[in-house]
Amino acid sequence: MGKKAVHFGAGNIGRGFVAEFLHNSGYEVVFCDVMDSLIADLQNSKSYKVIQVGAEGNSESVITNYRAINSKTHEADVIKEITTADVVTCSVGPNILKFIAPVIAKGVDARPNDATPIAVIACENAIGATDTLAEHIKDPKHTPDHRLEDHHERARYANSAIDRIVPAQEADAGLDVKLEKFYEWVVDATPFKDHDVPSIEGIKWVDDLIPYIERKLFTVNTGHAAAAYHGYYHKKTTVYDALQDPAILDEVRKALAETSTLIVGKHGIEEGEQKSYVEKIITRIGNPHLEDAVERVGRAPLRKLSRKERFIGPAAELAEEGKEFGALLDAAEMAFRFQNVDGDEESTELAKILKENKADAVVEKVCGLEPSHPLFSHVVKIVEKVQAEA
Repeated sequence: MGKKAVHFGAGNIGRGFVAEFLHNSGYEVVFCDVMDSLIADLQNSKSYKVIQVGAEGNSESVITNYRAINSKTHEADVIKEITTADVVTCSVGPNILKFIAPVIAKGVDARPNDATPIAVIACENAIGATDTLAEHIKDPKHTPDHRLEDHHERARYANSAIDRIVPAQEADAGLDVKLEKFYEWVVDATPFKDHDVPSIEGIKWVDDLIPYIERKLFTVNTGHAAAAYHGYYHKKTTVYDALQDPAILDEVRKALAETSTLIVGKHGIEEGEQKSYVEKIITRIGNPHLEDAVERVGRAPLRKLSRKERFIGPAAELAEEGKEFGALLDAAEMAFRFQNVDGDEESTELAKILKENKADAVVEKVCGLEPSHPLFSHVVKIVEKVQAEA
């Protein structure tokens, strides 16, 4: 029997990034999603294209050998697939992990203990996303306590860091996905010490994932979001347009200089190596071949302003060390101004929170900072400024 992977989330990242790796590694991919039309399209198509875009030209690959299941209406079929799969992956968004956990839990619980443990890898833009998914799966509501003792014989959970820019797709793209050529997928090897790691070409297996996750989150995601929020405030259309403005480019560079100070000091990455990485990231997020609307990149501001995310996370650590964090707060201020944007529920909720709460309550609620934290009063000031100008 061939290798099989069950993937939750058949969106652009799932089809264009994760499934391409799995397909190229010889896996049959079983897509699971709740969007009826998307599942129907996959069921009615034998293939789709992944188009890799770069300054040196485009290349294409064709994805085949997949199936699709509506996990909302055919849960039993999903459970059955998990019982015989080698890998479960997902790209659903951090807030959706709790909704896919129950069906994964049932599938894992039905696996025989003498089979190779299934590898569960969450491919999300969040620190410790697989740990979060595992916590939901192991919740007593989904996995009874008496089944946890030998749970590790049925499943292993590995955190990962993914890095690939997948912009909004053209309206007539269908199932085809356009993305950048550059990629990085780093996965924690330590859960597989007594087993071989899953054979997925392109993954970099490491024993310490945190430096890779934080370098990526606090460089790629911080830079991308800073460009988008500054760009939105200054009425730019795309991230590329934003970075053509010297003032916005300078803001992004200053924010990444601050996160670089943290990354170099915390993880022992050489300063020159980090500087080169920053330059590569600025080139990537400013790729004119990937038209990325500032509204799309800026969506979900509540998550992006949260405690461990791309602005507050590094700023908090820098504040604790008595180091500079002003440009990160400038970017956070722009994120607080990202309100009532069409199609983005979080931006509407953010506007409501800012209207109904005093600044200190906003900072506690949105950013997860306690009043005693050295960053707290600084964030309160920018919230007060945004509220005063509303």
